[in-house]
Amino acid sequence: MIFSMKTLYPLTFAPWALSLMLLTGVTHAASAEDANWVNDLNPLPASAWNVERAAHLLERAGFGGTPQEVQRLAKMTPTQAVKSLVRYQHTPDKFTPFQDSGSHDAGLEPFAVSRPAATDLAKATGESLGVKVKPDGNRRAQQVADRYLYWLRASRLETHRLGYWWANRMLTTPRPFQEKMTLFWHCHFATTEEKVRDYRKLQIQNELLRQHATGHFRDLMVAVAKDPAMLAFLDAGVNLKGAPNENFAREIMELFTMGVGNYTEQDIKEAARAFTGWNYTGLTYVINPAQHDDEVKTVLNQTGRFTGEQVIDILMAQPVTAEFLAGKMYRYFVREELSPELQKQLGQVLRDSRYDIAAFMQTLLLSKDFYSPASVATRIKPPVELLISTYKKMELQAVPGIPDFNEQSELLGQKLFYPPNVAGWANGRSWITPGLLLARGNVIYDTVYPPINFVAPDRVANGLYQIDPVADKLSQGLDVTTATKPEGKTMGEMSMSNQGDRDEDFNTRLASYNAWRKAIEKVKPIERATAQLNVSKLVRQAHCNTTDEVVAHLAQRFLSVKLPAEVQTTIANMLSQDLGTRRIKEADSYMEDALRNALHVLLSLPVYQLG
Repeated sequence: MIFSMKTLYPLTFAPWALSLMLLTGVTHAASAEDANWVNDLNPLPASAWNVERAAHLLERAGFGGTPQEVQRLAKMTPTQAVKSLVRYQHTPDKFTPFQDSGSHDAGLEPFAVSRPAATDLAKATGESLGVKVKPDGNRRAQQVADRYLYWLRASRLETHRLGYWWANRMLTTPRPFQEKMTLFWHCHFATTEEKVRDYRKLQIQNELLRQHATGHFRDLMVAVAKDPAMLAFLDAGVNLKGAPNENFAREIMELFTMGVGNYTEQDIKEAARAFTGWNYTGLTYVINPAQHDDEVKTVLNQTGRFTGEQVIDILMAQPVTAEFLAGKMYRYFVREELSPELQKQLGQVLRDSRYDIAAFMQTLLLSKDFYSPASVATRIKPPVELLISTYKKMELQAVPGIPDFNEQSELLGQKLFYPPNVAGWANGRSWITPGLLLARGNVIYDTVYPPINFVAPDRVANGLYQIDPVADKLSQGLDVTTATKPEGKTMGEMSMSNQGDRDEDFNTRLASYNAWRKAIEKVKPIERATAQLNVSKLVRQAHCNTTDEVVAHLAQRFLSVKLPAEVQTTIANMLSQDLGTRRIKEADSYMEDALRNALHVLLSLPVYQLG
């Protein structure tokens, strides 16, 4: 018998044939006509438009949709449907702005590069991070250490709140394509809280990516190059005349515009000089003329006294830039396989539009190729898209707080504002391993059946040091030295390492405890509620009469792949056994748990990962 259980999912319902689909691709029934649509950028004819293709469009250009949202697009022509998503400016956006906790203050700036740098400055000058050193007594620099670690903790907690805010925006926005493009650019221009260490900069960058999401790429590239988050992430502060830092110049060529192999190391060195002096003060871009190299440079065989913006223009003029960028958008929105010939054609389309992202994406989303069997339901959904599309199709009105969205997406390999490196997240089959496939099923389980022993991670200290024992010992009245003694060390060892509690400049374990306490006190908590899931309501709205109709409806609502008849029948039989009847009306008063069980089995299938 098939049943749904979190830890046993692969054994209870993972037919080898379905798992193999993820590796070999799913074969779709195709007419001779649409089989010839592969690599054809001509527009889809209106006569070929239907509900299935409207659902495909909404899945790729947004985060999927409810049956009602799909039907709304299906009633349009293909051109109208694509324009309604891509040209979203006419759609009012009334989303509530991010509510800052106010955890930052001006005294934290300039923020030290490390804890030793902060405390060393305090010892040398008597002040650091807006805090003066005590004139006498023990642990004179304690507050400086506290303050440094406080900001690391507070910024991390605020970034988690920012992740929730963005996830809710993805879920509820009337402009899904804008958020989908913002997510794409977040991967393209990857910056992480781990390096930036300031949620305010990440918030500004997120709004910048949203503002320029479908505008001209040149405007976006210049804006990102001057963005405080990117400047911090790629070490603009040490890119100085006479000692240029090559980080940004290398990444702008390798990852943002041309791609590997289309420039030389000398091009990078010369371009780096053009960006010298670019920096930020607080949250504002500045250029320091004394630190900027305004001498002659040679970049990609062009010579002049180039500024950073002029170097960007040189990069934009390279045909390979359009091909690289067009290819990356194609692989994200259409499919991984891309021939060199089609990539050149796509690059020409982008160049002809003068790098107008909306115009390019409109061509892509209207093309026959986008709706060809090679493209439909062949993309493995990245974790954030998997979660948001699941919530949307469940008709949730908010991202669940139980379980924690940030932890769930991180478990699957994609946590907002924490890309793994400057190259962003790898896509495609990298999202799926046997372990990750199991994790995806478990994440769905925790949404359908919220954990009863949940502890809010944003209210629990989880830093480098073991904070809870310190808090417990201090609450028992122990002195600081005893309370902060690392486990396994004797008091003699503690005395040798820091002369006890009397003459140390600061106690790092105490600083970590104080930092978490102050951060949790200052940063607003994430709102917590379980998924307000009502599968019975979804079934009633669809007017399902039998268990077969229920499974057929849920499969059509949630899956992009048509289930084999025998699989659908097996799940329907399981549901009938759980309900004690095949007739939904007879089970109306008690069917919710059985429906959730069937839904979990359905969403744990390997094919649910495809969209």
